[in-house]
Amino acid sequence: MTDVLRVQDVVAGYGEVEILHGVSIAVSEAEIVAIIGPNGAGKTTSFRMTCGLTEPDAGRVMLNETDVTNLPMYQRAQQGMGYLAQESSVFRKLTVEKNLLAVLELLGKLDRQGRRRRCDELLEQLNISHLRKSMA
Repeated sequence: MTDVLRVQDVVAGYGEVEILHGVSIAVSEAEIVAIIGPNGAGKTTSFRMTCGLTEPDAGRVMLNETDVTNLPMYQRAQQGMGYLAQESSVFRKLTVEKNLLAVLELLGKLDRQGRRRRCDELLEQLNISHLRKSMA
């Protein structure tokens, strides 16, 4: 099975402090992976670096066999990579539906009708159609 996401020998740090040294992660299609560890182990840094919020000092990030290491976060998102932070990352004054539509619009891949259709699909897939008009 081909890896959808592959992080290879990543090194990252803040100033002189090395946080990640030689980290490698591989995720295949439909696979669920959990990264666990104590505070300060580098979990958040790994995610932030993988999604493009920070750049690695060395190593590569591959998405569907394409090197995205030097791409900014929005370009990774356009290729299908997303990151859901621990912190609340919803627009609280918008409904669930409008939150989804806002993100789909940011991706810039679909016209208005396509965004509505994809929103409906996501609501169904996540089993939250009944929350469509609820505030997030």
